Amino acid sequence: MILNQQRRVAVSMGLLGRFLSRARRALRLPAGSLTVCLVTDAQMARWNSAYRAKPGPTDVLSFPAETQQLRRRKRAGKRQRQGRPSSASYLGDIAIAPAVARRNARRFGRSFNDEMRILLLHGMLHLMGYDHETDTGQMDRREQRLRRTLGLA
Repeated sequence: MILNQQRRVAVSMGLLGRFLSRARRALRLPAGSLTVCLVTDAQMARWNSAYRAKPGPTDVLSFPAETQQLRRRKRAGKRQRQGRPSSASYLGDIAIAPAVARRNARRFGRSFNDEMRILLLHGMLHLMGYDHETDTGQMDRREQRLRRTLGLA
């Protein structure tokens, strides 16, 4: 599901939705396993500050459901069982700031639609547990292969 909560930048919801379906199938994720929300720069800046302690808006943020469930359990005083992964098929939420994506597309010499697809794919990989800030290139290699497979090379 894709929710558009911003009005500043026109986004082809049909095009993005079709790409979401293709990427989800390429990653072997079940239907309904994530939600994408298109947000304003102001909202993205608030979340970037709150969750990453970084100023200003970023292009994409991922909010894994398992992390959110762990936070709720901690607040409720419950412990997660060690060694047991979550059986839930819902991975989490992805927030994309189309205005930032548009600026990045210009900077990188890509079309806006391609930039939006790249950000969606990037967010999906984060929801699957990849982290380019801490791994040794695994996420980048997987993302590059998927870009080629999905026609974003």
